[in-house]
Amino acid sequence: MTTSGAQAHERTGNVDEHKQKVLEDLIDMSHRLGQPERELVILGEGNTSARVSDESFYVKASGTQLETIDAGGFVEVSTERALAILDEDDPSDERIIELLRESGVDGSGLVPSVETILHASLLSMPGINFVGHTHPIAANAILCSENPELLVGNRMFPDDIVCTGPSAVYVPYTDPGVKLAKAVREGVQRYVEENGFLPKLILMQNHGIIALGKTAKEVETITNMHVKSCRIALGALAVGGINFLTPANVERIFNRPDEKAREAMLFGTRKDGYSKGDG
Repeated sequence: MTTSGAQAHERTGNVDEHKQKVLEDLIDMSHRLGQPERELVILGEGNTSARVSDESFYVKASGTQLETIDAGGFVEVSTERALAILDEDDPSDERIIELLRESGVDGSGLVPSVETILHASLLSMPGINFVGHTHPIAANAILCSENPELLVGNRMFPDDIVCTGPSAVYVPYTDPGVKLAKAVREGVQRYVEENGFLPKLILMQNHGIIALGKTAKEVETITNMHVKSCRIALGALAVGGINFLTPANVERIFNRPDEKAREAMLFGTRKDGYSKGDG
């Protein structure tokens, strides 16, 4: 084999290993998010995705279940084709399914989740490699209430700030699919303009939550911590009300260097020393 041929073979091998690792991490994350005792999803609820490269990503196929999904339950999708669906002028449901099927690049013939467009948009943002969308009972108890924005800009304890950020993106109820993908994209863009950094958590009224992470572990940690916060909030309301941290308290915790280091450890992104700009 020539030197150039050997180098090409090595690059191909490295790409295959990378894709396999991404898929394995995605499957493991999906299984944990799908465990019924955690009350995050049931049946075919929720969807997950992971960035493969600038050109493609894996996303849960329509009709599969997070608890039992395997490699055959994910579709590799062209990021460019999925994002192009956002430019469609009010496409019909049938047209969306057709476009989703055409966005696949792995030849499986599976139809990606209806939320694929949303995943494409989020995974196109810098530093976002994994996305987990779930319908936690505790979170939806609040998101389906008359006070759905209760935990959007309020925080109750330090670990909530470390894991989910000082605030979340809030999206009023929007029809799932293209319309929701556009609403989420606009909400995230507005959040970045106002705060100067990406959100970790998106709360969708009467629907569920989305956790964004550099790693699968980060997505799980954000999801777990928000569900804990929801349970604490519901408990506090039952015994008289919630004592939220002040904005100054929240800002202090969010910017402490020791908390940044702990955040990197919790999310599996720490290399050595403090987290160098991560988060």
